[in-house]
Amino acid sequence: MNAIRIKHASQHNLKKISLDIPRDKLVVITGVSGSGKSSLAFDTIYAEGQRRYVESLSTYARQFIGQMDKPEVESIEGLSPAIAIEQRASSQNPRSTVGTVTEIYDYFRLLYAGIGACHCYNCGREIKSQTIDSILENVLSMPVGTHFSVMAPIARGKKGEFLKELKKLQKEGFARVRIDREIHDLSEDIALNKKKRHDIDLIVDRLVLKESVRKRLRDSLEIAILRGNGLVRVVTAAGEETLFSEKYACPDCGISISELTPRMFSFNSPYGACPDCNGLGSRMRFATDLIVPDPELSLREGAIAPWASRNSIYYYNMLDALSRHFKFDINTPFNKLTERIQNVLLYGSGEENIKFHYDRSDKRYFAYRPFEGAIRQLERRWRETASTTVRNDLARYIDLSACETCLGARLKKESLAVTVGGKNIHELSLMSIRECFDFFDKLNLGPQEEIIAERILKEIKSRLQFLLNVGMDYLNLARSSSTLSGGEGQRIRLATQIGSGLMGVLYVLDEPTVGLHQRDNLRLIKTLKNLRDMGNTVLVVEHDAEMMMACDHIVDMGPGAGLQGGEVVIQGSPQEILASSESLTGKYLSGRESIALPAKRRTPGKRFIILEGASENNLKNINIKIPTGIFTAVTGVSGSGKSTMIVETLYKVVARRLNQHRGSMGKIKKVRDLGDIERVILINQQPIGRTPRSNPATYTGVFSFIRDLFTSLPESRMRGYKPGRFSFNVKGGRCESCEGNGVIRIEMHFLPDVYVTCDVCSGRRFNTDTLDIKYKDKSIADVLDMTVSQALQFFSNIPPIKAHLKLLSDVGLGYIRLGQSATTLSGGEAQRIKLARELGKKMNSNTLYILDEPTIGLHFADIQKLLDVLKRLVDMGNTMVVIEHNLDVIKCADYIIDLGPEGGPGGGYIVAAGTPEEVAGHENSVTGKFLEKMLCIPKI
Repeated sequence: MNAIRIKHASQHNLKKISLDIPRDKLVVITGVSGSGKSSLAFDTIYAEGQRRYVESLSTYARQFIGQMDKPEVESIEGLSPAIAIEQRASSQNPRSTVGTVTEIYDYFRLLYAGIGACHCYNCGREIKSQTIDSILENVLSMPVGTHFSVMAPIARGKKGEFLKELKKLQKEGFARVRIDREIHDLSEDIALNKKKRHDIDLIVDRLVLKESVRKRLRDSLEIAILRGNGLVRVVTAAGEETLFSEKYACPDCGISISELTPRMFSFNSPYGACPDCNGLGSRMRFATDLIVPDPELSLREGAIAPWASRNSIYYYNMLDALSRHFKFDINTPFNKLTERIQNVLLYGSGEENIKFHYDRSDKRYFAYRPFEGAIRQLERRWRETASTTVRNDLARYIDLSACETCLGARLKKESLAVTVGGKNIHELSLMSIRECFDFFDKLNLGPQEEIIAERILKEIKSRLQFLLNVGMDYLNLARSSSTLSGGEGQRIRLATQIGSGLMGVLYVLDEPTVGLHQRDNLRLIKTLKNLRDMGNTVLVVEHDAEMMMACDHIVDMGPGAGLQGGEVVIQGSPQEILASSESLTGKYLSGRESIALPAKRRTPGKRFIILEGASENNLKNINIKIPTGIFTAVTGVSGSGKSTMIVETLYKVVARRLNQHRGSMGKIKKVRDLGDIERVILINQQPIGRTPRSNPATYTGVFSFIRDLFTSLPESRMRGYKPGRFSFNVKGGRCESCEGNGVIRIEMHFLPDVYVTCDVCSGRRFNTDTLDIKYKDKSIADVLDMTVSQALQFFSNIPPIKAHLKLLSDVGLGYIRLGQSATTLSGGEAQRIKLARELGKKMNSNTLYILDEPTIGLHFADIQKLLDVLKRLVDMGNTMVVIEHNLDVIKCADYIIDLGPEGGPGGGYIVAAGTPEEVAGHENSVTGKFLEKMLCIPKI
């Protein structure tokens, strides 16, 4: 069969659709948000593929998995084993890195264990392990006739007279020793200065090299190795010395290293992990910049944050005693105090006693004792407390900093002393994917090393090439998985799947172009076509125009969202979609419809946010200057430093200054000006919750009004029901079988966990008594099952509920269900729910809004709705900063800051800044070249 034949699919909002999807092709499913794309691709096709796979397992295996629900579809024919590569959040495990996820780091470990060159971690000398045979052949390779001695090092840099040792050697039949490079006969009286360090070598034999000496030489080497604890020194008459080691041991420092094995290079193994940080690379510490967030404040004004909220007389008396003893003024700004006073306040007075006084019952008591210091006090309280509340309070002052032992490398010093091509495994992991690929491409190995490493290097280079092909050249392998965006995580999983070399598989992908600059799109498209050419069917949910034009087949869902969607508007080749008068997608692709440019752009005023010397990650000591009161788009190729500049630096610095953030922030030299900003809000792609109980209704707060409405109904009042009765988070009204989740989680062990509908409540979350209460013939479960658009109509006469729902509709989320689990929402949907919640708050002007790629999951038609919402916020006197790759959004911005020119180490510079027209004309801006076509700027 050359097609996947789907008959009468009705999952979620699908309206019993039937269609044929060609096999072994690159197929794009598109349509407006909520039209049923994911319902068809993931909840029908992939879900059925996964269910069939589980059913193919043995009865024994299935008993551990349980029964998986069948999607609502009459039949699917021609379905291959299915693999979904979604935009789910990357692993939050601090031990998970890009290297471990792609398995490239595992091959690194094999490589270093196989051909790594050992060095002494103390002096840097290369250490080689040699057998007695290899040592023998090395010595025999010297010119015939060479006079030489075989010596055993028995003391290196040790103090003492060594009288007993030397006498014992003489009794055992040895005649000579070399002490501090001078030959001595053991029969003479040897007097050594016991206060000085000495090097002593036992002369085992003296020989002249010739063929007949082989047996005698071998015997002498064996004796020397035995006496020298694995070491033997060969010294020629000309004074040339060679030290051989049977073990991995430094002959100078005496430091020995165990045999190289892959686990020695694993930071997840006790054999390789740094003993101080257990392989995490970082340690928790109470940070000075969190304890003293504003050093321009005085102690009286609350410079030391943990003391600032404690207005008790005890702390006042403590500061008074300290100021008297050390003679300083508590009204002096903290940064103007001497370094010694600052150290005393933070780390204590050591053994120096201070006279403290305490007032109790109209009496004053005195005590002489050392002062503990703010940081030492916090450390003691952290150690001693068992209270979660206290620990959560103290955690505000804790920061993660690089481990002082391994400096963030995660491994033992022995492991870091092993190199390949002059680089240890951590240095290799810190290279960008591009640099790493080039390193292995130019790596020169000896004949023996090449034989050992051939297959390992082939795997490493092929996997690095796959990452390059999906636009990940700017990442490094040491990067933590938790810091990856949804799009980056998805492309890494895609590269890993390509590396597996599977054939005859159905791959289902969710917007793989997310977070990718237009320049890198072609590489990704080529990768997906390669996956197709290997004999696979590639099914992509996508809105990107380039991806749609490059695919073999398009399925356009619609015509609207939610109940107005769920149909196949048209399917066919890209050319057929372009020509269709019914397809909204076709209208935008052909240019018959487009997102209009703003009639007038706002111009920057006199106020700016100015940060100087930003140097976090790959930022190159840049000055950040963002105009307030307008809409700024931050652009640049993937990995150019956009998120570092805006999220890690701008947001955290401004939030710290406004006392909204106590954590670490990006490195900067100076905050010159914050303009007129009074509040900062970051609206990112992080989930609104991580359990099925989290949903849009609870997150936006509309569920509180709905619960109050159901509580006020006559039947509820008769039964004495309170709002908690209609909550699935507390006992009383919820179904206790699933604890209000509506689903039960089944651990799949070797597959992702699966959620199965609860048998008791049939997924309705509440018990039957609660479901008896109805408003307009709808129970609380019925309401949660409504889409935002349905609920907006249903509650049209309840103003507070209507107002919240209207905001969700305004940001293009009319199709999502009120009770839809947060775990099923995409990053873009979660971001727009956060935006709706912000719109619902009492608004003040002078707020800085920061959005990270808000167009994720949006069709061309939905982008206009988003732009309208952003315009509303800016028109109210707020500042909007958006990190974005979508050219339709970029062209509508008032101001653009373009970073680059490349990703990773080649990025971190501000390439261009100005209006879209100004950036489009900039010769060094990659974004500008694409923007030039969108704005139709004629070339001069």
